[in-house]
Amino acid sequence: MRSDRIKKGIERAPNRALLFATGITRKELAKPLIGIASSFTDLIPGHIGMRDLERYIEKGVHAGGGYSFVFGIPGICDGIAMGHGGMHYSLPSRELIADMVESITLANALDGLVLLTNCDKITPGMLMAAARLDVPTLVVTAGPMLSGRLGMERQNLVTGTFEAVGRYRKGEINEKELCALEECACPGPGACQGLYTANTMACVTEAMGMSLPGCATALAVSSKKRRIAYESGVRVVELVKKDVTPRKIMTKTAFENAITVDMALGGSTNTCLHIPAIAHEAGIDIPLSAIDEISKKTPHITDLLPAGKYYMEDLDAAGGIPAVMGRLLSRLKDGITVSGFKVKEIARGAKPESDEIIRTVERAYHKEGGIAVLTGNLAPLGSVIKQTAVSEKMMKFKGRARCFDSEEDAMAAILSGKIKSGDVIVIRYEGPKGGPGMREMLSPTAAIVGMGLADSVALITDGRFSGGTQGPCIGHVSPEAMEGGPIALIKDGDEIAIDIPARKLELKVSKTELAKRMKLWKKPEPKIKTGWLARYSRMVTSANTGAVMK
Repeated sequence: MRSDRIKKGIERAPNRALLFATGITRKELAKPLIGIASSFTDLIPGHIGMRDLERYIEKGVHAGGGYSFVFGIPGICDGIAMGHGGMHYSLPSRELIADMVESITLANALDGLVLLTNCDKITPGMLMAAARLDVPTLVVTAGPMLSGRLGMERQNLVTGTFEAVGRYRKGEINEKELCALEECACPGPGACQGLYTANTMACVTEAMGMSLPGCATALAVSSKKRRIAYESGVRVVELVKKDVTPRKIMTKTAFENAITVDMALGGSTNTCLHIPAIAHEAGIDIPLSAIDEISKKTPHITDLLPAGKYYMEDLDAAGGIPAVMGRLLSRLKDGITVSGFKVKEIARGAKPESDEIIRTVERAYHKEGGIAVLTGNLAPLGSVIKQTAVSEKMMKFKGRARCFDSEEDAMAAILSGKIKSGDVIVIRYEGPKGGPGMREMLSPTAAIVGMGLADSVALITDGRFSGGTQGPCIGHVSPEAMEGGPIALIKDGDEIAIDIPARKLELKVSKTELAKRMKLWKKPEPKIKTGWLARYSRMVTSANTGAVMK
């Protein structure tokens, strides 16, 4: 066992003494040592229920013949960090999380891991560590939140609060109604109720084979989730005994399966950062073009929030990810999973309970998958958009540029009514280097929707979007402005052409004029010059590579 390096031999007497100080017995010391990397915190709704799940994982580990040790991993709630300086830390925290899991696992010579996670950057950070370490690992995502209720109407975080800000500014609701929405939109533990980034990554994790069937959609408050946590503890000991490691599961085929399921669901554009980054740690190259190619041939078969009407609780009732995989059976490739069942075995054994929540391929909501990758002279290295959240009217759009060098400036213009029909809002210097940290833009995108501009205004940025974003919002524009990308050269009034079916994003300015502007461009001073974000800014790569660290 990997833990033998701290358990066996005369020279390891001091190591054993310290282990005995933790309360372990000599008999238990002979068992596999399993780390439970728990991202419990009182700060994140998606994580506040993890103390309970830790207990069930522990019970499972001991029932399976292992001995467990819980250790803590930090997390950031993107919703709480949204719209202010805290969002600079969200994406960079993914790298810290991966590094922390690596550090604790190797320093303590653990034999296996259960990664208890849920929210946006924590899940990909933990998966990056799993791929990097290649120690037997199983992931438990803590589950979606129940829908909120205001009277008899279901509510959720995005439409109930972020978009409600725009509705309040328009005078559609009053302050009392806004306060009522604030208090009921998020009723308790779990990841926000739609197919936002947290739940998208949970679905990707299950489709990749790194969590047990049903884990992604089992609600945070359910006993079903407790049972999955327990079975995950039992199962990880078996993975250790058989030396089934993440790289045996997270193959190129597994990543392609995960992308296929993601495109069929219509998930968050953030997966275009996280899947390539996880694959990078596994030694596999997943370029943006590969995601686009899979999306082109994968039908969109669910209608989930934010663009659709169904909640994660509905997807769970309809059969969850196994049922989605069942619909996509002919498009998936076989491979092993942490459950011991193969991919196609899981897919064949699932029966969708609703032909509307999970449609057949023949009755798909859209012929193509959720994400489109656009290129052109404005994004030579690519940009991404959730095309299934864009109205037919806005699939092709031309407009005049309105340029802002920060999210705050753009948000002020939107809420003050300065953005008009036909505008293309350009938010730049918000990329991985320029932000730094590539802040999410849910506040401005939700305000656009809330103010009724989703069918007449587009937004492009070298930053990124929340999984809750809908409408013609294009992110991850690469190269970013801080690297002198074309987005840095746009001027107010320039015409920008968006053609999603043709996968084109064009700035209607001549090459000669762009060359002149490039000669005059000067790289601005970094927004943050101290602390670890300054180091991150120097070392992070472009969004089109997954924003990984050099």
